[in-house]
Amino acid sequence: MASNIDHVKQQPLLIVAMGVSGTGKSTLGQGLADAINMPFIDGDQLHSKASIAKMASGHPLTDEDREPWLNLIRTKAEQVCAEQRLDSSSKAIRPGVVVACSALKKYYRDILRGKRESNDPSQQTNPDATKPDALSTCFVFLKGDKDVILERMQRRTGHYMKANMLDSQLATLESPEGEDGVVVIRIEDQPAEQVRKAREGLCRLVGPV
Repeated sequence: MASNIDHVKQQPLLIVAMGVSGTGKSTLGQGLADAINMPFIDGDQLHSKASIAKMASGHPLTDEDREPWLNLIRTKAEQVCAEQRLDSSSKAIRPGVVVACSALKKYYRDILRGKRESNDPSQQTNPDATKPDALSTCFVFLKGDKDVILERMQRRTGHYMKANMLDSQLATLESPEGEDGVVVIRIEDQPAEQVRKAREGLCRLVGPV
């Protein structure tokens, strides 16, 4: 176990459990967060009321809907990590936070990486000014077959994301495979196995977590 001094010196880490709806992002994210003593944030809980209502009515979000949400997730992660640096009781090896977020497009992931890029030129800012290196970002991509995901979505109740929106999410998905800082996990694995493989993959990428 690292000392608190070591914990403070370690670069903070944002881990994003990503994939289309129904892949088990929240389950993996919470399990991984528990395993490495980091807080967990369900990105779905940070959607605006308007976005939740839109998805509940069967309409997919646009990029313009998602950009403020993605920026909010990044900002929240930065705030949480800043608070952890002041927490002498933390048991984590390094400051960090685990977030469940679909992160379907590469440019969505770049926003989460801290680059603050936008498809809308009026909303773009200087990526260097956001200091993305201050918070290292990794993605754990939950990958699986459409039929398996659809079956899971059809079984769950009370969620605003409906099964008939899966095609839209799959069409939007730009696989992160091949990007830096990505661990790929199969959705068919049991949750405990997913957590183990995710942690091993993250250790290979960024060192102990």
